[in-house]
Amino acid sequence: MIYVTGDTHGNFQRFTPEHFPEQAQMTRDDFMIICGDFGGVWEGGKKDARSLDRLENLPFTTLFVSGNHENFDLLRKYPIEEWNGGKVQRIRPHVIHLMRGQVFDLQGYSFFTMGGARSHDIDDGILNPKAPDFEEQYWALRRMGARFRVNHHFWWKQELPSKSEYEEARRNLERIHYKVDYVVTHCAPSSIVDILGDGGYVHDHLTDFLEEVKEKAKFHYWLFGHYHDNRIIDDRFVLLWEQMVQVV
Repeated sequence: MIYVTGDTHGNFQRFTPEHFPEQAQMTRDDFMIICGDFGGVWEGGKKDARSLDRLENLPFTTLFVSGNHENFDLLRKYPIEEWNGGKVQRIRPHVIHLMRGQVFDLQGYSFFTMGGARSHDIDDGILNPKAPDFEEQYWALRRMGARFRVNHHFWWKQELPSKSEYEEARRNLERIHYKVDYVVTHCAPSSIVDILGDGGYVHDHLTDFLEEVKEKAKFHYWLFGHYHDNRIIDDRFVLLWEQMVQVV
């Protein structure tokens, strides 16, 4: 069995037996995929450790792609290894980060993964915590109710893929002739963003790249999070938040 769900932001309450009784039939060879904003590697202390230990003790294996709300400084410290055809970081033995631009074989089905997204809440800028007037800027923006983030505390430039990650994604898709069973991302292709936001969301390099994949690839379903809703668009694009859906 393979289930997919949306953003968790470090809160894994939905995976308790009362909310997800289906896990009674699952084993370590079954998967729950989180479509970004995993948030389980966030502050690096005891709270993270307890949450990750609870995930590790679940009967299934938890997989996730990166979102925009991840602590990339901490995440990059985990070693990279090959697993089921693609590159991963093993956070716990059965809690695994599916890296960007990879193609995985899961229970005989192919999954292309491309995490990352542009943060919605940075209209008023990114503050440098080392700036001499940081405190003054921070509290002034807070009083204004501004939409801002603090670099390396609540925002990382790695929220969007690097040039090398795009290049690797294209190489891996070309290798399989752009034929894949499932696509798992955090944000959506530009044309789907337009439908979701009714003009309120902007395009960026990643949404345009995903639009390129949408136009070239042959796939059954595209699963994504980021927009905090549960919705099906054009039959094949599945936006997830709290819902947990079985795809295999």
